[in-house]
Amino acid sequence: MSVTVITDSTAYLPEELVDGYGIHVVPLYVVLAGRSGREGQDIGPGDVARALSVRGQRVSTSRPTPGDFVAAYRQALEAGADQLVSVHLSAELSGTSDAARLAASQIGEHIVTVVDSRTAAMGTGFAVLAAARTAATGAGAHTVARSARETAAATCTLFVVDTLEHLRRGGRIGSAAAVLGSALAVKPVLHMHEGRVVPLEKVRTTARALHRLVQRAVEAAGEESVSIAVHHLAAPERAERLAADLRERLPALRELHVSELGAAIGAHVGPGAVGVVVAPFWRDPVEPIEVPPYEG
Repeated sequence: MSVTVITDSTAYLPEELVDGYGIHVVPLYVVLAGRSGREGQDIGPGDVARALSVRGQRVSTSRPTPGDFVAAYRQALEAGADQLVSVHLSAELSGTSDAARLAASQIGEHIVTVVDSRTAAMGTGFAVLAAARTAATGAGAHTVARSARETAAATCTLFVVDTLEHLRRGGRIGSAAAVLGSALAVKPVLHMHEGRVVPLEKVRTTARALHRLVQRAVEAAGEESVSIAVHHLAAPERAERLAADLRERLPALRELHVSELGAAIGAHVGPGAVGVVVAPFWRDPVEPIEVPPYEG
């Protein structure tokens, strides 16, 4: 039985992995002043960074429509899939999973399994990747969906932003936390907890926040084999420094991806944001295989 994995554009998976595993990506919508479009197709991270650099300029996002998902599901089925596993960013942050479930009810819930990753960015991406790798072994939809859920639950997603204002405007963090952070010039280390963005610890400077970001990531990894993603929006130097620190401090690192956040998440974290996602390195749920050490 052939299982195809579907996700949304906020997973921010590298294109070579999307193509290599035949993952279908359904884009969210991004609205800028004077225009709107699909994330990654019509509007990119540079568009969002430029818009947010203008005082008073706002960027908003909206979920894909159920019709968008129906079209993607039908395309995957017509391409030869027997069942679909659809993995998406946290329902606490977006209605994307709800739209996917509405579409699944039209296609058939015995055909489409929708998974709420309860996280975002490569926190979702690594769950998608685990599902796709599991599907490639010939596993059924139940096992593929379980792989996604277990990977998402074991993933640690951490990030630091230059200002909490963008998260506050989008309703992704409480107003009280945002006002307090701004008033005290605090640079909190944030993380995903139970599907929401919450402060993990508060520090006084950006340099200290980035240092703690690395420390927290190393603690989350422990001595296990891990996959790492480093994200940023308009902050490539910060991201590369973080990646270099993590390569040096994580001897069990098996894969590392550095990428710029797309428009939909970038609109809520703002320019200068950086993040680290730590996930357990995927293992075949049936028969583990030997993978050469990471040499990046």
